[in-house]
Amino acid sequence: MTESNMGSFSRRVMMRLAAGGAVAGSVNWLSTEASAAPAADNRLGEGDVVLFQGDSITDAGRSRQQTGANNLGALGHGYPMMLGTQLLGIHPYKKLQVYNRGISGHKVPDLAKRWQKDTIDLKPSLLSILIGVNDIWHKLGGRYNGTVEDYDTGFTQLLADTKAALPDVRLVVCEPFVLKTGAVNDSWFPEFDQRRAVAKKVAEAAGATWVPWQSVFDEAAKHAPDKHWLGDGVHPTTAGHALMAATWLDAVKP
Repeated sequence: MTESNMGSFSRRVMMRLAAGGAVAGSVNWLSTEASAAPAADNRLGEGDVVLFQGDSITDAGRSRQQTGANNLGALGHGYPMMLGTQLLGIHPYKKLQVYNRGISGHKVPDLAKRWQKDTIDLKPSLLSILIGVNDIWHKLGGRYNGTVEDYDTGFTQLLADTKAALPDVRLVVCEPFVLKTGAVNDSWFPEFDQRRAVAKKVAEAAGATWVPWQSVFDEAAKHAPDKHWLGDGVHPTTAGHALMAATWLDAVKP
């Protein structure tokens, strides 16, 4: 996507959010001009399983006792819940099954350890992954020593294993994001940007749809303080989750 198209994309997402479209509204909520084309046809079919995977941003306080599909407690309080409820409303006759299996604190190696049970066994038709912020945050805190190269290798292998087990899965890779407030300072850079670039490269190599969350948060920060969107620079507020949901819908077009 060109820089000019990215600016148009960000503006359209902000317009959708302003109109309340992140949590309600028509499927045809934006002009298709300069639209971010998905890498594949992500339209959902009858009985499709939609799975959100990642760390605490995806976890968003989800219940560990209520683990079934389409359960509000199991979807948490963040963007997976907002997207799950909207997808179920948009496609009421398709009998979709929406799951959230994000776990707070997880990095790429943690996903790999639980991937069979928490991903492959659920047989997702559409799999959305956000992972990467802990891979650097825990390193900065002295609790992990994984490099950018480790992130690249591990993420690449994870998607390769997924496609080998589920050849028809539609992959969505979401851009890790931060804003420079709270826990995020200059020590995060340039390595965080290098990891973002890796995530995009891995997505392209796997033929995944890319969700450009950092770019949209950068645009959003021009309209409200950073803390309005990401309270500690990493974890979204309610407004931040709504912005994520709007961006995901614009990129994925399910």
